[in-house]
Amino acid sequence: AVQLVESGGGSMQAGGSLRLSCAASGFGSSTLCMGWFRQVPGREREGVATIDTDGGIVHYGDSVKDRFTISKGDKMHVVNLEMKDLKPDDTAMYYCAVDLGAYCRSGYWPTTVYGYWGQGTQVNVTS
Repeated sequence: AVQLVESGGGSMQAGGSLRLSCAASGFGSSTLCMGWFRQVPGREREGVATIDTDGGIVHYGDSVKDRFTISKGDKMHVVNLEMKDLKPDDTAMYYCAVDLGAYCRSGYWPTTVYGYWGQGTQVNVTS
């Protein structure tokens, strides 16, 4: 069965760092795009970062460039998101997602191509 398990998150003061991890299972040995998205109530889900699990091609949302880093974990279909210099605007529910078509390899990564989603993990950044 397909499963996405997120870990990390929590509360942090502005300027601090947090690390999120996502382990996806049930996808065999397929090359995927795995991404992190975030959402606050009343707003659309926003792309944070994505990576392909084969070549490591990465893309970032404009609001997190130079502060967040997405990387592949040691095991297949595990990705990490290192978040530095956190700002109150980073407060959101963060979701891990999988795109079976690996569209991110061509720079295309809207939420609509991600067919599998985790339950989300909350990140709160206080000023």
